[in-house]
Amino acid sequence: MEVGRVQDIASSALFSGSLPAEFVRPDTEQPGITTVKGQLLAVPVIDFKNPDEDSVIKAIDDASRNWGMFQIINHDIPNEAIAHLQAVGKAFFELPPEEKEVYAKPPDSKSVEGYGTKLQKEVDGRKGWVDHLFHIIWPPSAINFKFWPQNPPSYRAANEEYRKHLHGVVDKLFRSLSLGLGLEGHELKESAGGDKLVYLLKINYYPPCPCPDLALGVPAHTDMSTITILVPNDVQGLQAFRDGHWYNVNYIPNALVIHIGDQIEILSNGKYKSVLHRTTVKKDRVRISWPVFLEPPPEFEVGPHPKLVDQDNPPKYKTKKYGEYAYCKLNKIPQ
Repeated sequence: MEVGRVQDIASSALFSGSLPAEFVRPDTEQPGITTVKGQLLAVPVIDFKNPDEDSVIKAIDDASRNWGMFQIINHDIPNEAIAHLQAVGKAFFELPPEEKEVYAKPPDSKSVEGYGTKLQKEVDGRKGWVDHLFHIIWPPSAINFKFWPQNPPSYRAANEEYRKHLHGVVDKLFRSLSLGLGLEGHELKESAGGDKLVYLLKINYYPPCPCPDLALGVPAHTDMSTITILVPNDVQGLQAFRDGHWYNVNYIPNALVIHIGDQIEILSNGKYKSVLHRTTVKKDRVRISWPVFLEPPPEFEVGPHPKLVDQDNPPKYKTKKYGEYAYCKLNKIPQ
């Protein structure tokens, strides 16, 4: 069992009004200093139901080349399915500590699955103001239900319902990205794992923080996935790095936030960009987000797509097993 859950630390920190030193970021990272004030970053918003498919493909292509992120609306996932996913996730984190610890990530586990706090190697011992729960929701052969909470009782049904609707979004995203790169519609997904693509759900729980200007929920990073599909609650906290500055990302109810991850940047040989982002926290509100990371299986090799490499465009990235890539990323080992 890990010690020092942020949710527990938050209760005593809010009472004392002080932030434990290990959560105070350096001046170069503190959101109170580094955030552009009074300006929301209007990342591209794409209507997934636009009947002009070429227009959708072009918009996704432009956003992936120039932003590394976008938001999609009219994505055919019912608002009720999103609301149910959010309700059961929130209910889990409101359980007593001993009930949540039943799902704790085993100390010797090589997987990220389970309830936890620390995820990756910490730089200078600085911690993020967040607890999390990871578990795989697809494919069935990779699911380990011991990490799926049994309380609230509707947790499994809510996650399975959301996943059912997610498949269409995933296929359309991969098809659009593939066509945007000049590939056949099926080629990019096949090069990312195809039908063995892993859907890894994470719930990020950011408790109220006594000194939000000094702390970060999750520090600056790019996602090591192919694509990340994120559902936030209505508490603003997502920030993206743009033109040398950190901006708050505009919140749109029921939109899906899409992050281009490292594996798509690699597969595209750098044409699409993995987005650098981070999360901030609030003094008096809980922020929760539900990203689904679309990942190749651990033994699956990813490298620049052969059709995007030639004499004029040599490979910019190594080809390696995804599991090796993830290990290096989490342990801050150069790729």
